[in-house]
Amino acid sequence: MTGAELYNASMLLDANLAAGRADKLVVACGDDHLTYGELYRRACGIGAMLRDRGIEQDGRVLMVMDDCVDFPAVFLGAMRIGAVPIPVNPLLAADEYDYYVSDSGAEVVLVDAASAGKVTDPRVIHVDELRTLDDDIPPAPTRGEGMAFWLYSSGSTGTPKGVIHRHRDLLVTWNYATTVLAIQEDDVAFSTTKLFHAYGLGNNLTFPYIAGATTVMLAGRATPEAVFATIAKHRPTIFFSAPTLFNAMLHADAAGEQDLSSVRLCVSAAEPLPAEVWHRWYDRYGVEIIDGIGSTEMLHIYCSNRPGVVVPGSSGTAVPGYELKLCDDEERELVGEATGDLCVRGESMFVEYWNQPERTAQLIRDGWFHTRDRYRRDADGNYWYEGRADDMFKVSGLWVSPADVEARLIEHPAVVEAAVVSCMIDGFIKAKAFVVAEPSAAPGDQLNEELREFCCERLHRYQVPTVFAYVESLPKTVTGKIQRFKLRQS
Repeated sequence: MTGAELYNASMLLDANLAAGRADKLVVACGDDHLTYGELYRRACGIGAMLRDRGIEQDGRVLMVMDDCVDFPAVFLGAMRIGAVPIPVNPLLAADEYDYYVSDSGAEVVLVDAASAGKVTDPRVIHVDELRTLDDDIPPAPTRGEGMAFWLYSSGSTGTPKGVIHRHRDLLVTWNYATTVLAIQEDDVAFSTTKLFHAYGLGNNLTFPYIAGATTVMLAGRATPEAVFATIAKHRPTIFFSAPTLFNAMLHADAAGEQDLSSVRLCVSAAEPLPAEVWHRWYDRYGVEIIDGIGSTEMLHIYCSNRPGVVVPGSSGTAVPGYELKLCDDEERELVGEATGDLCVRGESMFVEYWNQPERTAQLIRDGWFHTRDRYRRDADGNYWYEGRADDMFKVSGLWVSPADVEARLIEHPAVVEAAVVSCMIDGFIKAKAFVVAEPSAAPGDQLNEELREFCCERLHRYQVPTVFAYVESLPKTVTGKIQRFKLRQS
């Protein structure tokens, strides 16, 4: 389709009804489940409710919801009337949601039971109250290039940014689902990455719904025990997760006793998958993990390994429909075997960052999205992650801003200065803090633990440094800027 054509992304449901799947299971979460027909009617009911409350086309609907059977009903129901759903992380602290409500300009906030006490705003609606809604309304006459939904990405500044996507973008990512996953109607998809995340949205909504398949969701934190129990109960055929969890599952006490025979394919993204983890997983379960790279800005995976031809440790090659290039520091394209900054372009690329035109212009140039990741391309065209082009890095698939961690560390009375960089531990990216301590402090294990606990009081777990190194001074430029690249090399 072209962007000018009429299209509403909620019509994914209409297509399944037209194909005779009204009574087929579309989503299961624990003991809750919906058929395609039930989901269609509930989405229409929620859309009608929002419309009755005065939400019009392009009106913003903030979603603070864990993965559950209500999520797709709200997400698709909002788009049904031309409104813009904006899902955000339901596991944040209560004081973090004010930013999202304010920045998005949301006219209504839908929360699930677990998040109900976190968001105190007169615009809050509890989704538990909507479970009886049932309707049949036509989709709003939106167009393919029209604004459909936002996702939030922290990006290199550490400040969450609204990433605006169009109705057609969901369909474009289908290239990956067909050419890499070969997803079919009889597949059952299970993603431990949540639906508020671009990766999870494709895994457990876009791809299965277009194929007419079934999805399995897991509410709460995805511990190895909870994931194994979900696989045992629902028997998925495609399992999506992230390297950190694949590794944790391998180290779980009952890992060797698990039956993953229903799973035909595993998929990994959000951070590089170490080759060692790939081999250990394959040796134990006999199932390949297909690793790839994507982003909120591109909506899903645009570079990936392929089943049967995986190169462990690499991110594979470009997905059909996307182009990749490497550039040097002067933005000149590099050919052949090379290492440089990775750029990507494709039809699913976001429109802009909400209210950040300068940042948008900085990262979208001449139709290319500049990822700020450094990659090496080998002689066979495979891409290998080499690190970030800036100081940001991912831990467990989530962005860590060194400035945020450093700001917390220097609040401790034993810390004079601090600089945080990424480091590799057993093949995984973790945060490492270089600390200039007060003369009276006693560097060592006791202080390390004290600093970790101090960080945990204000930061998320993935932001807390795993490693501490004590130094007399930090390398700086003549203007006083910390030279983190020197610390990464030490």
